[in-house]
Amino acid sequence: FSQIKTFLGKKKERDRDVLKNIFENLHFFSRIAHSYKLLGQSPKTIGVEWKRPKELCSKPQFIVDGAERTDICQGALGDCWLLAAIASLTLEKEILERVVPPGQSFTENYAGIFHFQFWQYGQWVDVVIDDRLPTRDGKLLFVHSAEGSEFWSALMEKAYAKLNGSYEALAGGWSTEGFEDFTGGIAENYDLNTAPPHLFKLMQKALMLGSLLGSSIQNTSSHETEPVTSLKLVKGHAYSITGAEEVHSYGRQVQLVRIRNPWGRVEWSGPWSDNSKEWNSVKPEEKAKLVHSAEDGEFWMAYSDYIQHFSKLEICNLTPDTLSSEDVSRWNYNQFEGDWKVGSTAGGCRNNQATFCSNPQFVIKLEEQDDDPLDGEDGCTILVGLMQKDVRKDKRFGRDLNAIGCNIYKFRGRNNIHLGPDVLLRQPSVAGINFTFMREVSKRFKLPPGEYVIIPSTFEPHRQGSFVLRVFTEKEAAASPMDTEISADVKKQYISESDVDPHFKQLFNQIAGNDSEVSVFELKQILDSVTSTRRKTNLVLVVLFSLSHTHKYTNNMLCIDGSGKLGLVEFHILWTKIQKYLEVFKKHDTDNSGTMSSHEMRDAVKEAGFQLNNDVLQVIISRYANQQYAIDFDCFVGCLIRLEMLFKMFKTLDKKNSGKMELDILQVMHKCERGLKLLYLFNLVLSCVVLCFAVALLGPQLKIHSP
Repeated sequence: FSQIKTFLGKKKERDRDVLKNIFENLHFFSRIAHSYKLLGQSPKTIGVEWKRPKELCSKPQFIVDGAERTDICQGALGDCWLLAAIASLTLEKEILERVVPPGQSFTENYAGIFHFQFWQYGQWVDVVIDDRLPTRDGKLLFVHSAEGSEFWSALMEKAYAKLNGSYEALAGGWSTEGFEDFTGGIAENYDLNTAPPHLFKLMQKALMLGSLLGSSIQNTSSHETEPVTSLKLVKGHAYSITGAEEVHSYGRQVQLVRIRNPWGRVEWSGPWSDNSKEWNSVKPEEKAKLVHSAEDGEFWMAYSDYIQHFSKLEICNLTPDTLSSEDVSRWNYNQFEGDWKVGSTAGGCRNNQATFCSNPQFVIKLEEQDDDPLDGEDGCTILVGLMQKDVRKDKRFGRDLNAIGCNIYKFRGRNNIHLGPDVLLRQPSVAGINFTFMREVSKRFKLPPGEYVIIPSTFEPHRQGSFVLRVFTEKEAAASPMDTEISADVKKQYISESDVDPHFKQLFNQIAGNDSEVSVFELKQILDSVTSTRRKTNLVLVVLFSLSHTHKYTNNMLCIDGSGKLGLVEFHILWTKIQKYLEVFKKHDTDNSGTMSSHEMRDAVKEAGFQLNNDVLQVIISRYANQQYAIDFDCFVGCLIRLEMLFKMFKTLDKKNSGKMELDILQVMHKCERGLKLLYLFNLVLSCVVLCFAVALLGPQLKIHSP
């Protein structure tokens, strides 16, 4: 499976010098308050001690007679969602051994160090811990095994707490989160009040495929925590589904669901519970396969009772590499990572029409219909999951979950182009996932063959975040990011002095010297002479003059003959460019504020002749937008001129026209040195053009004094 990454740089080799002594984990020091709010220094922690298993019993064992679901009993921490997921994990030995690597013990090579492996946002992470655990009165405070000398589940809980920043971060959650972090799978949720007619068959199929299933009952009382009903079901509590079978009772088939309470006790007492009369109607051989009468938290109940009493079902579908068995079907799987960057790609939901199209986009092509006997519908099954990253780690910083979801649109014939309002806002979406405050939202769809674009987003615009988008399909399907290929329509202009308008020549001659060229020194004197006048000009002139503060560009695209001066032709070329850029800017400055929204930048630079992808656009926004994520005219022009310069430079250096360029160290140093020398020069050259704009706009209002 995927390459394992060590967490916080820790490695598990037991022959290191540090392991000559009993290991203590400095990155997750269990004695300090951040591990759990009730473990810090307070009256509530009286009697809490951190002890190693060898201090709790004479012969501790990592696993006793194999890991079983009865090994997980909940303690004082409100992480039943996690424990229900661990209980389901024990049903699949192959998956369990990925998360809980075998060969660990308290005897051979014992050094107080253990490790576990969890899936995190597209990769597997190896987490190393010491074996100190919180106790009170000689008993484990949190998860523990019914077998008092077994400690794998307690150590696994600690490793998962380290991965998420603290024990406290584990309080409250859904079993699907644990399922996904143990398998790398994708989860889907079902509201049992509106259960689809084929759900029982789907549960059977999921269990056969090794999927992990969890369920819960909604707690409608705000005054009680996990209240127990009259039939011994616990509201607001996470259960794991461990089986789905059919039995013959009084000549008819009855659908049964096997459920486990991670407490290891408190079982359903209704029909088909342990020792209930319903089992007397079942043939002995069928009964022997299913019935296990013990107060171990596991019980059977009729499927009809299950959907009546439980509120939610969670199914974690496994990735193709999770199970190696050749007997199971496998999903086709695609995964992508992305970011919602404020000002560029954090566009929010479709309600925000001005920014929605700036969200990341992903295309998938569904060509082959699947065969699904469960529902009889024709089409292509697609399961989409959108996950936001690091939500538990961010709890301690006061960061809340974003409401996330996605829209799916059908389209055709536009490859390698970021879709805009002309496509996305002129048609309804064909499918989507409702926006919810959860780490991951997911949904199963059946769509006709065709090309679709998936747009993941937060509900509100301007919400920063990183995400993982995963797409499962029953048949092979090609998927990729829907982004624009970088290109530029930069054409070299060829004009002569005879092509220049006489009025423009007159403006130029007011600035140029006797040699009909503008030097750096002449331009500096001219700018000094108009400093006081600048304060009296209107807003347009202020915006134009602020270009003189741009210090980040070079002039090699302007000075054709390399003299360091601008002649009439070069000046006219730059003048024409800025006129064009001004028209583009005015079009996107919809409120006439002198700025445009950074979300308009993609379309604006496209009109100016540049096709940019999300990565380049994000860099540009971070460089040129202000704190309100607006871009003024001088930044806009400076950006476009620099883009043109970079494209021309790249084309010159890409001698093989391969889309790549190679520079040796001497070339790099030469380019850097030359660029530094030209920074100040180009600043003055650009200011010269701005000055001409001022003259053209204000005419006699502005007087230029000869130096």
